[in-house]
Amino acid sequence: MVFRSMFARFAVVSAVLLALPIDLFAAERPNVIVIVADDLGFSDVGFNGCKEIPTPHLDALASSGVVFDQGYASHPYCSPSRAGLLTGRYQQRFGHECNPNSTRNSGSDGLPLTETLISDLLGMSGYRTAAIGKWHLGDEEQFWPLERGFDEWFGFSGGGMNYWGDVGKRFPLRGVLRNGAPVPKTELTYLTDDFSRAAVEFIRREPTDPFFLYLAYNAPHGPDQVTREHLEKTQHIEYGGRAVYGAMVAAMDEGIGRVMTTLKDCGIEQDTLVFFYSDNGGRAEHAVNFPYRGHKGMLFEGGIRVPFCVAWPGQIAADQHYGKPVTALDIFPTILAAAEVNPTPGTKLDGVNLLPYLRGEARGEPHRQLFWRYACGDDEFGYAVRDGNDKLVYSVFKGRHLLFDLASDPWERHDLAEQDPESVQRLSSLYEEWQGDMLAPLWLDPHGVNVRKEEQARQDTIDAASRGDETLRSDGEDS
Repeated sequence: MVFRSMFARFAVVSAVLLALPIDLFAAERPNVIVIVADDLGFSDVGFNGCKEIPTPHLDALASSGVVFDQGYASHPYCSPSRAGLLTGRYQQRFGHECNPNSTRNSGSDGLPLTETLISDLLGMSGYRTAAIGKWHLGDEEQFWPLERGFDEWFGFSGGGMNYWGDVGKRFPLRGVLRNGAPVPKTELTYLTDDFSRAAVEFIRREPTDPFFLYLAYNAPHGPDQVTREHLEKTQHIEYGGRAVYGAMVAAMDEGIGRVMTTLKDCGIEQDTLVFFYSDNGGRAEHAVNFPYRGHKGMLFEGGIRVPFCVAWPGQIAADQHYGKPVTALDIFPTILAAAEVNPTPGTKLDGVNLLPYLRGEARGEPHRQLFWRYACGDDEFGYAVRDGNDKLVYSVFKGRHLLFDLASDPWERHDLAEQDPESVQRLSSLYEEWQGDMLAPLWLDPHGVNVRKEEQARQDTIDAASRGDETLRSDGEDS
C-alpha cells in the first residue's frame, strides 16, 4: 500500500512538472482564494435575495464581481462535490462518488492519489498554498492536504465536527489538526472564527508572494452550534432553529469580511481572484433553497443550484449577474488561466475557463450539457441531465423519470415526462453516453438508505395529514 501510494504521488508530481509555465515565477500572477460554504441554502445570502440573515460581506464580495444565477455544484452532497472542485473533473471519472466511510476503516476511501489537484499545480508553480477548514477527502494520512499540494493545513479531515473542537471518544487525529498534529481544545474557540483567524494570519504572513488559499468552512453544516455573540445577529428570527442556522451563516460572513479587509490592508485586493460557493444545496432543516425544489442530497435544483460568485477587481467588471449555467468544475480551469499555468498533459478537464465569458470575449454558453449522478447501491444510480433548458431527473426514490423545461419552470413544478417521451429518451441517451466514460464508485455510503427513509417519512406525513379527507373513503365506510 505504501509503495503504491508513493508511486501514485510520483506520477502526479511528474505530470505537474510537465504542466508548469516556462517562467515559474512570472510577475503579476494573482493570488487565489476559494471559499466554500457547507450546506448553505440558495436563498440564505443577501445577494440571492435573503432579507433574514445578515450577509453584508458576502454581498459586498458579490457586488464587486459576478453573481452566477445558474451556478451549480457538481454533486448534491459534500465529499464528491469537493473532489470535483479540486480536480476540475466529474468525480465519477475517478470513482469518488460517495462520502468516505470512516467507520469502515479500510484506509482506501479518499480522493485517489492519481488525481492532480489545483493545489498541486499552483504549489509547483511557486504559489504558497494553504488548506483551512473541512477537508472530507479521506481520513487517512495519505489523503491529507499536506500530501495533496498544500504547504499548510489547519482543519479536520472528516465530514463534520463539533464547533467547539470536542472530539469526545474519537481518535485525536479525527479532531482539529495543524499540519497533521492535534490542536489542543484550549487553543480553539469557535471553529468558524478559528478558521477565519487562520486565513487572515496566512495572508498577512507573506502578502507579497502569490498564494492559494482554500478556505472551506464547515458552516452552516450541523451540529447546530454557535456563540452568543453571533446569535445577536439573528435575534429578530423567531424560529429558534432558523435563528441558530442564520447565526452560523452570519459568523461565516463576518469571517469572510475579515479576510477581505486583510486583502485591502495588505494592498493586494486588486491582485486577488476570489471564488465563493456552497458545496451543495441547503440542508433539509433550517436552510432555504427557495424558490427551487428539493435540498441537499437531491438532484432537483434545490440540491445542486447554489450561491456562487467570483470577484477579481480590475480584471472582471463589478455588479454583474451571469445568467448562463456554470459549474464548480469551472473554478479549476479559470484559476489556471488566471495564473497562466497549464493543465496536466493528457488530463480531461470537464470545467471551462470562465474568464472570456465574464469579460464578454466569448459568445455562446460555457456548457450546453451538464450531468449529475449519485449512487444508491451497487449498480443503482440516480441521475440528472441538463441539455440547454431541458432537464431530466431520474429519481431512485420516486422510481421514475421527471422532465422539466427550466426556461418556463425553473422551480420544477410541472413534470413533462408523460407528454414528451421523446425528450425523455433523448436525454436518457445523453446520460448513457456520458456514463460510459465514468467509473463505478470505489466505495458506497448510506445516501440511498437515508433518502429512502426521508421519502417514506414525507409520505407518512402526507398520509397522516389527509387521513380525515372524506373523499378518500368508500361509500358506507366508518370513519
